[in-house]
Amino acid sequence: MSVRRMRAALALLVTAVLALTACAGLPSSGPVQQGLGPDSSSGTPDFSFLPDRPQPGASPEEIVEGFIRAGSGPGALGRWERAREFLAPDFAEVWRPEAGVTVDTPGDRVYSEGDDGDVTVSVVAVATVDDKGSYQRAEAGPTDLPFALEQQDDGEWRITSAPDGVVLDRDIFPNVFHEYAVVYFDPSWQYLVPDVRWFPTANAATRIADALVNRSRSVWLEESVSTAFPETVTLLASVPVSDSGVAEIDLSATALDADSVTLDRMLTQLTASLATAGASSVELTVASSPIDAQTVTTRSTRVASLPLVLTDDGFGFLNGDALEEIPGLSESVMDAAPSAIQVSPDRRYAAVTVPGGAAARVGADGTLAVVDERPGVVAPTMDPFGVVWTVPEDAPGAVRASQLDGTTVQLEGAWAEATAISAMAISRDGTRMAAIVSAAGRDALWVAGVVRSTDGVPIRLGEPIAIGLVPGSGTAIAWLDESTVAALSAGEEASTVLEQVIGGPSSVTAAAQGMRSLAGGATVSVIRVHDGDAVYAKRGTNWEQIATGVTVLATQQGIPQ
Repeated sequence: MSVRRMRAALALLVTAVLALTACAGLPSSGPVQQGLGPDSSSGTPDFSFLPDRPQPGASPEEIVEGFIRAGSGPGALGRWERAREFLAPDFAEVWRPEAGVTVDTPGDRVYSEGDDGDVTVSVVAVATVDDKGSYQRAEAGPTDLPFALEQQDDGEWRITSAPDGVVLDRDIFPNVFHEYAVVYFDPSWQYLVPDVRWFPTANAATRIADALVNRSRSVWLEESVSTAFPETVTLLASVPVSDSGVAEIDLSATALDADSVTLDRMLTQLTASLATAGASSVELTVASSPIDAQTVTTRSTRVASLPLVLTDDGFGFLNGDALEEIPGLSESVMDAAPSAIQVSPDRRYAAVTVPGGAAARVGADGTLAVVDERPGVVAPTMDPFGVVWTVPEDAPGAVRASQLDGTTVQLEGAWAEATAISAMAISRDGTRMAAIVSAAGRDALWVAGVVRSTDGVPIRLGEPIAIGLVPGSGTAIAWLDESTVAALSAGEEASTVLEQVIGGPSSVTAAAQGMRSLAGGATVSVIRVHDGDAVYAKRGTNWEQIATGVTVLATQQGIPQ
C-alpha cells in the first residue's frame, strides 16, 4: 500500500472513531431561537462525521481526495465548513454543497493529476440527489469530475474550481443524508401523498419546511398532487423544534390572507412532513404571533393485516384456518372465478381478471361489468374512486381508465419508450402509477404521476421516471405503503422480490422459484408471495409458508373509513 493510500485509510479510521465518540456528547436539542434565515441552522445533527483538515504539503491529488472525503461532514450548521478548508478563499465563498449529491460505488474512484496541478476524478455513480433532495437512480457508467487547483501564497495547493455538490459513497450516504418526506395532498384533498426527499440531518426540519413552502413540487409529481401553500406565502426563518417536539413555522404576512380551510391544510401538510424529522406538532406563526389552525382529517391508505385470499371454500380474509368473508363482495368474486383480484378501499368493488383474460369490475351488489376485453390485458388495478385501469402487455401506451358510470377514457401515449408491460398498479391514494416495463432490452420499474381533470376524471399519465431495474423477468407488482413498491420477478433458479422506495434506494430478496403474485400488508415490512397454491410471508430474508390451498392472493387498496 502506498504512503498516500495508507494515510487515507488511517484518516477514515480516525474519522469513524471521532464520529462515534462525538455521538455520545453532542446535544440534540436546545432552546427555541428566532431570526435565522431558511438556509441557516438551529440544531445539531444526531450523527456526524468529522473529516480531516488539509495536511501541510499535500499534493493536488491529496487535496482533492481530502475534499471529497470531507463531503461526509456537513457539520452542525450544514455548511460543510471542513470541506471549504480545501478550497481557495474566494471559491470557498461561492461553492454550493447543497446543490446535490453524487452517490458512487466504494473503491471505484480514479484520480488523474495533470501537469498543471488540475485533477480529474472518475466516479461510477449509482444515484444522484438534486437541490430539492430528490433521489434518482443514475445510469451506469463513469462520470468525470474536474477540479482546478492553484498554489496559494503559503505554497499550499487549494481548489479554485470544482463541481457544486458533494460526492458520497453509497455506504456512507445514508449516515450523512436521511430519508424524510415532503407531504402534499391528492387533488381531491382527501389523501396525504409523501414525496421522499434526502437531506443532511443538520437542521432537517428547516430543510423540509423550506422544500414544502418555498420550493416547487417535483417535476414528475407536479400535476398529480396539490399543495395548500400559495406562491405568495413563504417560510421566513429557520424551524426551531422545542424539547417537547413542537416545531415553530414563521410564515410571511401574506399567510394572514388565507382562509381557514387553506390554513388548516397548510398545517396538516407541515405536521405530516415534519413528523418524519421527529416533530410531534407544529405551530404556525406570523411575526412570532400564533395563527389559529387545526389539522384536517384525511383518509388512510393502510390495509388490513390479514391476507385476502380466494380458495375453493370462498373469498375473504384468512384468519388462521377460518375465512372471514366480505359481505356481498365475496360472493360476487367467487362467481367471477377470477385469476387476479384487487379490492377497493370501501370493499364495495373489486377489479378482477375473469376466465378468458378480460378485465372486469365486480360489485358487492352482485354486478359484473367487463371493462377491457383486449388480448393480453395485464391484471387490472383500481384507484380509490372506483376507476379500473388496464393495459395490454404488448401495448404499454394504450392505458385505459374505466369509470364507475361506464365511461372509458383512453390514455394514449403512456409509458413512452417502453416496448412491453407485464404489471401495473396504482397507488392507494390514486396519484401515482407504478409498472414493470420492458425498455432497452431490460425489465425496469417505472412510476408516473396520474393527471386528472378538475372533476377527477383521468386525463393522462405524466412523464415516467425509471426508479429501478428488475432482476429477471417481471411478473407482478404491489404497493407496500405510500412510498414503497414491490416487484416480483422470475429468474432461472429463483424468484426475486425487489422492494423499491419511490425516491430512494432498493433492496432485493430471493424467494423460491415459481412465485406468481405478491401483496403487501399492514406495514411496509409485510410482504406475501403466492405460487398458485401456497402463500409465503417474508420473515427477515427468509420466507415462511403461512397457508396452502389458495387460488388467488388478492391485493387491497385500503380499508373502509
